[in-house]
Amino acid sequence: MIRDTSAQDRLVVAKPNRKRRLLFIGGGVALLVVLALAMPGILRLFSADASVSASRLAFATVERGPFVRDIAAEGKVVAANSPTLYATYGGAAVLKVRAGDAVKKGQVLAVIDSPELRNKLAQEQSKADAMKVDYLQAQVDARTKRGALQKAYDDAQIDAKSAANNLDREQKAYAAGASTGVAVDKAKDDLEKAKITLAHAKDDLGMSNDSLNFNIQAKKLAHDNQMLVVQDLQRQVDDLNVKSPVDGQVGQLFIAPVATVAKDAQLLSVIDLTALEVEVKVPESFARDLAIGMTGEISGNGNTWKGLVSAISPEVVNGEVAARVRFEGATPKQLRQNQRLSVRILLDKRDNVLTVQRGSFVDESGGSYAYVVKDDIATKTPIRVGVSSIDKVEILQGLKEGDRIVISGTDSFKGAQRVAIAR
Repeated sequence: MIRDTSAQDRLVVAKPNRKRRLLFIGGGVALLVVLALAMPGILRLFSADASVSASRLAFATVERGPFVRDIAAEGKVVAANSPTLYATYGGAAVLKVRAGDAVKKGQVLAVIDSPELRNKLAQEQSKADAMKVDYLQAQVDARTKRGALQKAYDDAQIDAKSAANNLDREQKAYAAGASTGVAVDKAKDDLEKAKITLAHAKDDLGMSNDSLNFNIQAKKLAHDNQMLVVQDLQRQVDDLNVKSPVDGQVGQLFIAPVATVAKDAQLLSVIDLTALEVEVKVPESFARDLAIGMTGEISGNGNTWKGLVSAISPEVVNGEVAARVRFEGATPKQLRQNQRLSVRILLDKRDNVLTVQRGSFVDESGGSYAYVVKDDIATKTPIRVGVSSIDKVEILQGLKEGDRIVISGTDSFKGAQRVAIAR
């Protein structure tokens, strides 16, 4: 029988480790505390439809205060008055200026030589001179004929008076027995005949005078009409000297310094530097709120000037509308054509308006909802927005002052009702 070591073995009782027990108890308590603190967040996380990192989002707080709605854009200086000059008649044109030259109103910028037009003027002037002679001759003839008719009328008056005197003598002689009744009757007939002649002479004088006046008037009207033709041709000849309509600067030249041009051909343009405006391109969404007369500011070169909207194009090009802003008051002297300036147009200004910083949430939701953030949970909330400015949007319904919302990045929410914001 083989001996074992059972007689040598001895039961050893392990003594309890108090320090380790305390560590276990402390760890358990800490775990319970952590679980208690994290439980609301865990519960919120499980109640959300999705979770998105806060680093991918932008937030803003709804505020109440003044609301300024404006448009800010870059523009270029353009001439409000930039006439283009044309050839009024065909011929050989010679430019007297170069592009960029300063010019004065009335200064000759180009000369067109047109022998045809000058010859036509000479012909019409000759016709006018001949008509003037006819008009003057008609006046002389009228005076001569009036004189003859007046003489006939005067002679008829004398004959009538003489016949009346003769009848009176014959009647007296017949009463005294010195004349016969035949002589008295003849004297009566002579008086009656003289009266008829006088009446005809008077009528002839009146009618002939009217006829002569009509003839003179017709000659005068013909001459006046011909003079209008001459004056129009003279104007065309004068316009062969193409003059500047404004004080300014020569812009673009459309022909060579010496060239043969047709009627109505473009010659050159003149820029009126005393009437400059700033042309800006405004997004179509803002253009519908623009109106002529709105105030604004024009800035550049370290200066700021007041401006007024002077024109708005009715045409939309590439989603933009062209508008012009003129300087209120005198035009600054240091500006140049096509110079770039900054323009700010004031559309609206109100006090005590509920607004929030503008973000992509307006376009993403169409302004129909926003995500309100509370306790790191973004909740989809129906809203109604009003007008927008460059950096703010008006809130009409659904939000209150102090609400914190997500203004960009909501595309990652994919329309979820509740989204957890992970820190």
